Amino acid sequence: MAYWTEQWGTMQPGTPDDLFDLIDSYVAAAAVGAALEHGLFWLLADRPFDAAEVAAALGIPEHRCGPWLQLIGELGLLDAAGDRYRTSERARRAIVDAYSRSTWAFLAREARERFPAVRDLAVQLTEPGTPWEAQGLDPPDYLSHLRERPDRASAFTAMLYEIHLPLADALADSMAIESVGRLLDVGGGSGVMSFALLRRSPSLEAVVADLPNVCAAGTQIAADNGLQDRIEYMACDFVADRLPTGFDLTLYCDVGPYSEAMFVKLRSTLAPGGRLVIVGKFGARPGLAHPTRVHWALVGSLSDGVQPRRCTADVCDMLRAAGFEEPSASELPDLGSRWSSGWTRIIAHG
Repeated sequence: MAYWTEQWGTMQPGTPDDLFDLIDSYVAAAAVGAALEHGLFWLLADRPFDAAEVAAALGIPEHRCGPWLQLIGELGLLDAAGDRYRTSERARRAIVDAYSRSTWAFLAREARERFPAVRDLAVQLTEPGTPWEAQGLDPPDYLSHLRERPDRASAFTAMLYEIHLPLADALADSMAIESVGRLLDVGGGSGVMSFALLRRSPSLEAVVADLPNVCAAGTQIAADNGLQDRIEYMACDFVADRLPTGFDLTLYCDVGPYSEAMFVKLRSTLAPGGRLVIVGKFGARPGLAHPTRVHWALVGSLSDGVQPRRCTADVCDMLRAAGFEEPSASELPDLGSRWSSGWTRIIAHG
């Protein structure tokens, strides 16, 4: 079988059989994605089902269900005893105990929605148009989803809250915030980064600026965390709309765009002596994607809009051009997973 690199979990084939596995892997990926969207691993977590029972529970034709379960079992995610299947211990650790069912379903659905961009890639790679155009499809417009669909915005915000919890703690552990009274979290979603900082400084108050549907979801998450009295949600398009001012610290974490114009706007939010903190994943040099973002870079390159892939030096140069004092960059602790490792923190003084 193909082996996986230790750092980022990338499959690197070393034999012809490995290549055969890799060529066929899109089928396995689709099968696992469907299992996540349909909640298969949670259905089989308590007791084993046979194919007929799974088919009835999930509304799947029985003749499809058997091969689907067998394939997922061959991946080690289901245990088979006779004709009955149960969630394996591997799947419990990697899936059920790692993130919630709703988070996995959201991530699997997003991957499925992106898949048409790489379908028939051998043909489309050399064509001047986009794969979406060739198939008569529109690429997913995630910002429109967040603006127009409260259900999608709620699921997105809850997903990012869950997967960013380790990053939030790592950032809070790395920050000196004793003198910070007011925090602006631009594009902060649920407010997960602000929550971690609020817990470390009882006198700190925060404002999250994000899209209205995202703010509505974040307000509920803040209440669930008992922090609703210390955090405010400002519904806005933070790229187009004016932002509030007078903050000791402005946070710009895992969000874009990275541009001189955006950094000028963020600088205007700071009180004298205030700091901007950017957290992102950047390539080693301009045009090179971060190792955990290569798949996103490939899919993005197949769209109409060319999104520049920034390195840390690019961002620091734009901060200087926007009027910030000499920015400094450091790596946040490697927490051992795709979502919680590889982050760079850049601090710039206004």
